[in-house]
Amino acid sequence: MSREQRGPNEKLGTVLALAGISNAGLARRVNDLGAQRGLTLRYDKTSVARWVSKGMVPQGAAPHLIAAAIGQKLGRPVPLHEIGLADADPAPEVGLAFPRDVGQAVKSATELYRLDLAGRRAGSGGIWQSLAGSFAVSAYATPASRWLITPADSSVAREANSAEGSGAPIKVGHSDVQKLREAAEDARRWDSKYGGGDWRSSMVPECLRVEAAPLLLGSYSDEVGRALFGAAAELTRLAGWMAFDTGQQEAAQRYYIQALRLARAAADVPLGGYVLASMSLQATYRGFGDEGVDLAQAALERNRGLATARTMSFYRLIEARAHARAGDAQAAGAALKAAEGWLERSREGDNDPSWLGFYGYDRFAADAAECYRDLKAPRQVRRFTEQALSQPTEEFVRSHGLRLVVSAVAELESGNLDAACEQGVRAVEVAGRISSARTTEYVKDLLHRLEPYGDEPRVVELRERARPLLMMAPA
Repeated sequence: MSREQRGPNEKLGTVLALAGISNAGLARRVNDLGAQRGLTLRYDKTSVARWVSKGMVPQGAAPHLIAAAIGQKLGRPVPLHEIGLADADPAPEVGLAFPRDVGQAVKSATELYRLDLAGRRAGSGGIWQSLAGSFAVSAYATPASRWLITPADSSVAREANSAEGSGAPIKVGHSDVQKLREAAEDARRWDSKYGGGDWRSSMVPECLRVEAAPLLLGSYSDEVGRALFGAAAELTRLAGWMAFDTGQQEAAQRYYIQALRLARAAADVPLGGYVLASMSLQATYRGFGDEGVDLAQAALERNRGLATARTMSFYRLIEARAHARAGDAQAAGAALKAAEGWLERSREGDNDPSWLGFYGYDRFAADAAECYRDLKAPRQVRRFTEQALSQPTEEFVRSHGLRLVVSAVAELESGNLDAACEQGVRAVEVAGRISSARTTEYVKDLLHRLEPYGDEPRVVELRERARPLLMMAPA
């Protein structure tokens, strides 16, 4: 099925011409990609003609399959905004509530999941991207305070009825929960390697809509329900993180709020802290350092005596990031010291949560470098960036790109223009292999800092290398 946009989709037509793909060829590629994922699609050249000339918008997974098909031909990721398929319906209230009642929490989360992969709701128009820039840090106040007061619900056992969904309600078992956990694990790997905008990563909202929502609306015991809410919270936080990475701040905020509510239903306090840490990073990234401190400290306070040493180290690290953005060097230094202390206390046999698998000394060093960048201490930035860049990069490609940019900034502030440009070129090369608006923003910031040296041949070369990357970025 498709829905109509306003006028022809000129972006899609332009990219198809650039890739040299005919209408019939695109239809065939999309059908083949769908078949590889267990979908039966019957698009033809007429379908594609409607997408281009009439602006019809295919539903479900199709927009991401279209982007993947074109990306395979071009040899690079193709984000939805580049082909005019990032449209969605602004839904001012969906996902912003943090209900006290568990049943209402299920309703709030599943309403958000019903926004399809392109961010639209069935039967309605409008654009999700129009919400970009409307992030409001104040929307985190009620969720954070309610979670602090009551970080775990009482019984979450549920007996479903058929009126709540389509067909007979599902009797949820541990095997259903395990499938969601496996999906979350796969998504974490995809996100780290390819960026939040890659189609492999951005299938997470579809998983929430098609897999998680029916389970949450099903029947389950208290034990199974706790596990289900925890798995759904992990996937929902990941959807928020990927939206954050692609610059969809409003969408990220909604997913984070629902993830925190689900973590409360799961009675998983460390996971709730992880969601709060993600909220803190977003607030800090958007320039709200003080609020970022509050969110990180909320995670810390509720997890004392509960979370593992490595988990506590991560919370303190996020707190340090917020202090640094707020310009408080003393508080940032104290939080970094505490984070390092907790990390030193961690042991191989600790029962660390699976979602913390990315965190070790290299990530600590990378974030410490960003703290000192914000505090304008280039010598410290160089020291920690060297540590961060010494680790293998195959699994965490995006992180490597971000670290290269931070290293380039430190070299520039130390007066080493050649080294800054060299690191910048490496960063651009990495950024071109992934789909991450955040990485592109880091590159833009570096180029802005290099403007006083604009006539230098090395800077001109870097700017030219970055041009294709910047042209792909959303306005």
